[in-house]
Amino acid sequence: MTSPQAQSAAADAVGRHEPVLLQRCLDLLAPAIEGAARSTAARPVMIDCTLGLGGHTEAALERFPTLKVVGIDRDPEAIALASARLERFGDRFTAVRDTYDAVNRVAREHSANSDGTVDAVLMDLGVSSLQLDEASRGFSYARPAPLDMRMDQGSGLTAQDLLEGSSAAELTHILRTYGEERFASRIAAAVVNRRQAGEPVSSTQELAELVRQAVPAPARRSGGHPAKRTFQALRIAVNAELDVLERAVPRALNSLRVGGRLVVESYQSLEDRIVKRALAHGATSRAPQDLPVVPEADRPYLELITNGAEKADARELDHNPRSAPVRLRAAARLRPADQAPSPQAPAPAGGRGRDPGHRSGQRAARRRHRS
Repeated sequence: MTSPQAQSAAADAVGRHEPVLLQRCLDLLAPAIEGAARSTAARPVMIDCTLGLGGHTEAALERFPTLKVVGIDRDPEAIALASARLERFGDRFTAVRDTYDAVNRVAREHSANSDGTVDAVLMDLGVSSLQLDEASRGFSYARPAPLDMRMDQGSGLTAQDLLEGSSAAELTHILRTYGEERFASRIAAAVVNRRQAGEPVSSTQELAELVRQAVPAPARRSGGHPAKRTFQALRIAVNAELDVLERAVPRALNSLRVGGRLVVESYQSLEDRIVKRALAHGATSRAPQDLPVVPEADRPYLELITNGAEKADARELDHNPRSAPVRLRAAARLRPADQAPSPQAPAPAGGRGRDPGHRSGQRAARRRHRS
């Protein structure tokens, strides 16, 4: 049983959390979940790759009475709060603490099918409400806090470590690649200059002000807070978010049974590009256009369920302002993964999993961190 304190914390967290495009996500997943419930005696299984506070999972468990959900999250606080929130569902919910590129392993371990597949996978990407709203985590430039930005505060380097241990060239690469920041070199130079002067940036407030001063005045007048892209870039770099996503999408697609569905909510163009590319690959025939009969091996193995990327409508935006940047995509598997696997993303030049600038920045930060 969960303690009263944990239940109280979970209830407070629920009050701060509004899942984005909740009903639309459930509607897109419904044919796979309800179809499995009708056709087999076993429970349908969904993997929530980004459990967070458990809002999507709770709604899915309420709507589909035989569904089992396995929720993945690397954040131990999220695991604890969501587990307390979902305790009433008993063994219909299981939490797994891991990064969500472990989706294929989780599917094999919890599948009700002999081939280790599941019926549905949901991904709600980016930073969670829990992490944004808790100032001490350092994800927001709106409130003073240490420069942490780790989704799992028990491991890995912080944003502070990265800022203190990376060269100007490495920081420029991170800001330009992960934040698409036009003024990356100016911001990176300002960070390094302060560090060399013996006054390194040490809080979210200081970093936000440094970025504001480094960005030319005309650019500050539009496009939101000038530090928005810098904070995004550092968060992605600290948590290797795009690397995880590159691995997770094909693994999720290969973990679906025929008729199973993947639904993904992205919040910035870098994420959406990865998802779009993987889904488009699976929905495209490999046969020449003029071939009279398309061989089975060349036919698409995915059906796109959404027409491009869906966005939040006016009603959703009014109800949940954090839905403004969302891009929703969904696909269903048409052929078994053992016949038509979704290809794993190639490792970027310079090494597996991370690009050279990020890798060298992390190495430099580790050296400084140990000294």
